[in-house]
Amino acid sequence: MWVQAYKDCGQKGCNMLQIIVKLIGVIIILVGVVFIYDARILTKKLFGFGDQNEATSGFKILGAMLSIVGGLIIYLS
Repeated sequence: MWVQAYKDCGQKGCNMLQIIVKLIGVIIILVGVVFIYDARILTKKLFGFGDQNEATSGFKILGAMLSIVGGLIIYLS
């Protein structure tokens, strides 16, 4: 009886952990997409130097990498 209750509790905890990991993956994807779409706006707000094209490209690359990492987290969990 106690063993069954322990197994059920462990399984519920495991499911909750999977949900939390998937939510973290979704948040990482969301941040990546925001970096991709708002790269020019973020560059203008954060940096004041003249050559903003390189920083914009950097934000877009960072956003793409974050989206890939978030997708892998969701896929592998």
